[in-house]
Amino acid sequence: MTWSILSWLLPATMGALLLSAGIEDARTREIANGKNAAIALLAPLWWVSIGLDPWPGMAIQLGVAAIAFAFFVGAFALGQMGGGDVKMIGALALWLTPANLMSMLMVMAIVGGVLTILFLIENRVKRGDRGGIEVPYGVAIAIAGLLTLREPLLNQFT
Repeated sequence: MTWSILSWLLPATMGALLLSAGIEDARTREIANGKNAAIALLAPLWWVSIGLDPWPGMAIQLGVAAIAFAFFVGAFALGQMGGGDVKMIGALALWLTPANLMSMLMVMAIVGGVLTILFLIENRVKRGDRGGIEVPYGVAIAIAGLLTLREPLLNQFT
């Protein structure tokens, strides 16, 4: 298998993992650690397949992912996100350039806001507003990741 085939196969695999994680979070409100680990562990193969230099390219990817992960650990500590969501953002950050990561986070925020509004409406209509809601934010992360994924697939070397 050549690196060019991997440069298509790896993002497709990551897309399938994101889709699976989003469905799992919608059903169970949990994301399996194995899915997040697979996304993270496939990233170095992705870097090699697209010809990313170890310095500074791979170092930047690791640094940006660490910053994103640390930021969202803060959201977890405040009870704003689940641990699986935080791990998925950190793993996904390994795959995206800093600019693409920012785009992904903006789309994630918008989709997450829409999901929250829908869950609030459902809570009020169906349940008579009994308590708080639990939004499967992994769905928003997966949708944003899938939408952002088109960039590395269609434009790998810019």
